[in-house]
Amino acid sequence: MVERYLIRRASPADVPALVGIERECFSDPWTASGIRETIQYETARAFVAESGGRAVGYVMARISGEEGEILNLAVLPRSRRKGIARCLLDEALGSIAAAGVTEAYLEVRQSNAEAITLYQSLGFRPVGLRPDYYRDPREDALVLRAPLRTLR
Repeated sequence: MVERYLIRRASPADVPALVGIERECFSDPWTASGIRETIQYETARAFVAESGGRAVGYVMARISGEEGEILNLAVLPRSRRKGIARCLLDEALGSIAAAGVTEAYLEVRQSNAEAITLYQSLGFRPVGLRPDYYRDPREDALVLRAPLRTLR
């Protein structure tokens, strides 16, 4: 049986579910207040992936002029390897591109090979390094950039 996923805009009502996803996916998760504030910014674009009425992943992006940033992407471990992260990224990148963004950036743990492979498949390329960017455990972040015109 093929699972169906719905990608939709996130709302403040989603915050408890997103906090749960954060806690399951990351060793240094965002707080409820951080997620709530980000979702409510006019320049933010946040999307949730649902299966059976339950959130299984989400993405948050931010617009800053002609630049955009993927702030966070998370998919529950049991729902990975099904194309959900790619669908979430496509939705977020399409949304910020429609708002006039011409290039997107993100940070990713240097050790997160699966995420780096996904991002590179979407046209992201390394442009820098942020030493000790992540706290728990401490690790450098690889900064990736993609011109959005190549993503579509």
